Amino acid sequence: MFRKLSDLDVRGKRVFVRVDFNVPLKETSSGEWDVADAVRIEGAMPTIVALLEREARVILASHLGRPKGKPSKKYSLEPVGRHLAGLLQREVLLPEDCVGDGPRSLSQQMRPGSVMLLENLRFHPGEEENTAEFANQLLALTDVFVGDAFGTMHRAHASTDLLPRLVKDRAPGLLVERELEFLYPLRDAPKRPFALVMGGSKVSDKIGVLEHFLTKVDKVLIGGAMAYAFLRAKGYRVGNSLCEDDQVKHAEKLIKSADARKVKLVLPVDHLTVTGFAAPASLEVAHTEDVPAGRMAVDIGPKTAQRFLSELRNVETIFWNGPLGAYETPEYAVGTNTVARGVAELSAKKMAGGGDVAAALANAGVAEKFDFISTGGGATLEFLEGKDLPGLTALEVFAPAD
Repeated sequence: MFRKLSDLDVRGKRVFVRVDFNVPLKETSSGEWDVADAVRIEGAMPTIVALLEREARVILASHLGRPKGKPSKKYSLEPVGRHLAGLLQREVLLPEDCVGDGPRSLSQQMRPGSVMLLENLRFHPGEEENTAEFANQLLALTDVFVGDAFGTMHRAHASTDLLPRLVKDRAPGLLVERELEFLYPLRDAPKRPFALVMGGSKVSDKIGVLEHFLTKVDKVLIGGAMAYAFLRAKGYRVGNSLCEDDQVKHAEKLIKSADARKVKLVLPVDHLTVTGFAAPASLEVAHTEDVPAGRMAVDIGPKTAQRFLSELRNVETIFWNGPLGAYETPEYAVGTNTVARGVAELSAKKMAGGGDVAAALANAGVAEKFDFISTGGGATLEFLEGKDLPGLTALEVFAPAD
């Protein structure tokens, strides 16, 4: 059970909001860093604005990249703070650290309705090590805790796990509320017929999700590099396509489980192939399940794209995880784009999450036509597997802080 953000008494209080501002940065011509993709910052805006409207003193905290417990200009959140100030049209305080006398003093001096963005949490090893010492340093800035970083909730880090357990007044933010609104029904009782569209590179990353859903799903459509493990397991040749031996063993197990449960498993029947990944000019269609020797598959072929769409036309629920090809290269994005644009026009409830699927759907120009796209990568997959997420468990009202 969780409290609602609207139930918290936040007026005039220091509200510590764990956000996910782990955004890509780009270096400008002047040698400064700037935000390259602000989607995650924009995703936190409803929670931030709601708290500011109620005159909270908003203290935002996030990690950025992997600085390995040491300060680094490359991983500073200063560019994020500048971008956020532009979005909010108000000053954002930017202390030089996330803990210590400076941030603590600023937190006490802040006026209601003001915002502070702490420096990168991972500049301190205690964040990833989940130490009580670091959690208590963050507690010195905190009257109320709001967890709004769904994408980090599968990590037991100090700011997502220990800190909220120390704060009695705590709740999920609006972004997390929306995640749970869609993900709980999807995990526990999806409306059927239900189809999974699975892509990406590694079968091992998807095993838990596939095993969880085999009792609830009617069809599984598999593309991307992971498809070649399944094709190899069924005796087809995959040429130089990305495919590891251990992935084939995982695929064999899943094929048997799907057969036993009478789940329809749909694999590529043709492929876009090249002589090497960096050689799009060599692109050719392989018209059968087999990939020719000396070539590698980089995308599903046109017959596969149409077959996938045919299989999806009469389902009620679709969950899509992972691109169907190497969509970052325009020549290799045809299959993903074709299926994405076709799915966007279907009446089924359309949800996506995990891996690069959000970027792939945006690349296809159809992200806004999906009912829901999760902000979590690994967190979404672990939640759908049925695993407990430490950062979510820590927000429950019957956690140890009570």
